[in-house]
Amino acid sequence: MIFGRASEAHLSEKAVFRLLDVPMRKRIALICLGAALSGLLAASAATAAMVGLYRNEMGSTAARAQLIKIAGANCARGGSKEALKVTIGKKTEACSFRTPVLGRDLEIGATERLLSGTPKAQLKRSYLGLELRAGGGVKYQLLVYPLQRKAQLIKHTAEGPEFFDIAKNVPGIMGVNKANPLRLRALQIRTGPEKGRTAVAGFVGAEKVVEGIDALPGDLSGEASAAVVGAANNGDGVVASIDDLVVRAPVHF
Repeated sequence: MIFGRASEAHLSEKAVFRLLDVPMRKRIALICLGAALSGLLAASAATAAMVGLYRNEMGSTAARAQLIKIAGANCARGGSKEALKVTIGKKTEACSFRTPVLGRDLEIGATERLLSGTPKAQLKRSYLGLELRAGGGVKYQLLVYPLQRKAQLIKHTAEGPEFFDIAKNVPGIMGVNKANPLRLRALQIRTGPEKGRTAVAGFVGAEKVVEGIDALPGDLSGEASAAVVGAANNGDGVVASIDDLVVRAPVHF
């Protein structure tokens, strides 16, 4: 599907990783720090290979602290030895936590769970998700609803949400306390008739479940990559966890 023509600011005082639109030779030097990329040479020009920039297994208080809240009035955070635990408070629909990585062309992945501490009345409306190009209230967003087994791909602009794609009865979406491995990818199209547009796709596990082509990617000026949990209209009481978070960028040769 092709789409044309939705306030939280980026709030970090600390340095973050920022992707620059520079030649691949320089990008490897700046970001990959000499990592071996020989296996990526086999990727076709039509499909960009992805290289990891950041990984967080949430194994310590310091690791969990690397995720900074960028949206949500009442978001209590805690953790175990394996995950960041989020509990949403009153008058809050969702809580978003950004990674240290900023950039336009990125893929973010995380394993998220809707936990049994969530009130029964909230379970069906609760969602887990990921965000890219976030900032100032705009973003691409992948949301999955564990009890509905539904996935949504949404573009938020100043004019409101625009639904790129919706998938129902997705078998890979798991219920309460079960792991949902999610990925969201937003990449500029560099060749062909759709050059300059952005291809956006959402995955559950290895399966691509939602996708769209954004004809007006300039609507989104943000660069944050984030994980989000919430519930439609009101997230009060929702409890969820975020784990095994990774951010990747494309390699263009």
